[in-house]
Amino acid sequence: MARAEWHGTVIAESDDTVVVEGNHYFPENTLRRDLVKPSDTTTVCPWKGTAHYYSLVVDGEENRDAVWYYPEPKAAAQQIRGRVAFWRGVTVTP
Repeated sequence: MARAEWHGTVIAESDDTVVVEGNHYFPENTLRRDLVKPSDTTTVCPWKGTAHYYSLVVDGEENRDAVWYYPEPKAAAQQIRGRVAFWRGVTVTP
């Protein structure tokens, strides 16, 4: 079971992750919605498409744009549709 944690709090947990470029993409429904808030940040990957972000909020501390997802991934990246990945200090244990 893969687990994503920040500051000792589990953010997402699943035995169904997809690994792309070394990042575990968790099913979006495993993300703890009570710990995230939407962000206006977007970035573009040439082969995956436009990434959107969430910020984490745990115990009053914010980790801006620590969660990303591709709502409309390009054809080559369809395996990550409906999934989220983490960075900026979020620990992912496979």
